[in-house]
Amino acid sequence: MLINRKYNNSDNNIGYTVTGDLCTGCGTCVSICPNNAIKMIKSADGRYYKPQINKNKCISCGLCLRVCPGYAVDFKNLNLKIFGKESNDHILGNYNQCYIGNSCNYNIRFNAASGGVITALLIFALESGIINGALVTKMNKNRPLEPESFIARTKEEIIEASKSKYCPVPANIALKEIITCKSGEKFAVVGLPCHIHGIRKLELLEPSLKKKIVLHIGIICSHNDTFLQTESLLRTFKISSNDVLKIDYRGQGWPGKMSILLKNGEIVSVPFSQSIAYHKLWLNAIPRCQLCCDLTSELSDISCGDAWLPEVMMSEKIGKSLLITRSKKADEICKSAIRNNYIELDKIDVIKLKQSGCLSTTKKKEIKFHFLLRSLLNKPNPSYNLIFSSGLLNYINGAFISLNVCISSTYTIKFLNKILYMESYLLGLKRK
Repeated sequence: MLINRKYNNSDNNIGYTVTGDLCTGCGTCVSICPNNAIKMIKSADGRYYKPQINKNKCISCGLCLRVCPGYAVDFKNLNLKIFGKESNDHILGNYNQCYIGNSCNYNIRFNAASGGVITALLIFALESGIINGALVTKMNKNRPLEPESFIARTKEEIIEASKSKYCPVPANIALKEIITCKSGEKFAVVGLPCHIHGIRKLELLEPSLKKKIVLHIGIICSHNDTFLQTESLLRTFKISSNDVLKIDYRGQGWPGKMSILLKNGEIVSVPFSQSIAYHKLWLNAIPRCQLCCDLTSELSDISCGDAWLPEVMMSEKIGKSLLITRSKKADEICKSAIRNNYIELDKIDVIKLKQSGCLSTTKKKEIKFHFLLRSLLNKPNPSYNLIFSSGLLNYINGAFISLNVCISSTYTIKFLNKILYMESYLLGLKRK
């Protein structure tokens, strides 16, 4: 790992991670802190969450740094401890089987981000007694532009937390409830790769947590967006954030629509292909996402995401999910959910999957450019204990990503909104 003396860590806490711009905003540090000395706050520009350390409470125990996925993720060691072997696939990580499928419940499937498989699996696990609850995320009712991670203990709460959230999510702050719950309770956790990284590292320090979390569901993720992404869209629609009652980033079939419910009862509905335009270009992306090498949530038990397969894209209107199981136990849970009519799955050839749009991003190759750039800027890089290889095109694409992230990291994006989107005309804004 490249560390510059400028970023010393004499306090033995995640202050090093924050100062070095390595923080993923996952919230794991909040849950492990024995003195409640850390809380997640919005950055000064309001773009994402970062930890704030109360130095009067901090005892410099170093636990927060030891579980921090922004600082380091030892993929080799974690794969050995979780799966008993090193990764058997450079792109997918350790896996048992790959599927495409969907929830058997039409409403869950139609209102999910893709096929509703995660929601259906969680409901099955809850109703069959595999878990007592699940760490999931919904949008906050009182602050509709902000996420709220919590432990869902009912079917209704699980459904309420369905759909993707294209905004910063410090989901792992909810781990505190799992850590302090009574013994014997079992939980599932749902998160992005960085959340799963933090959870796996925390489990190494908290053996009791490892016994309580029986199912890790990871979301396939190229990167996430800052709060400026949603704010930019609202400005394009000439909507004040104070007028928003609820936001759904996905749903209403596949690939779905972004739906904004206003306090006056109006609904602003935008096709996903248009609401996701900035995201595809990495405009308004969280800067730290450039340093992530994990697309498919390799350390989870089950990974899920959109099934961007040619045949699905041509004909699917309701929703299909890509699902990767990484252990025999995970595969058995899925098969049991199939037998009980919660989900339906079809196996997919791995070679075909790798050639599809599902895994079109090349995070493990482009990361070398981002590492090189940060080294030139005298900034530290995270340690992954992996070997990366890149070609010229990867460096070019990495430069394109970094440029767009840099541009949208300033408020010049307010001006670019009008140029790139030309207000509601290009967005095809619909009110109903």
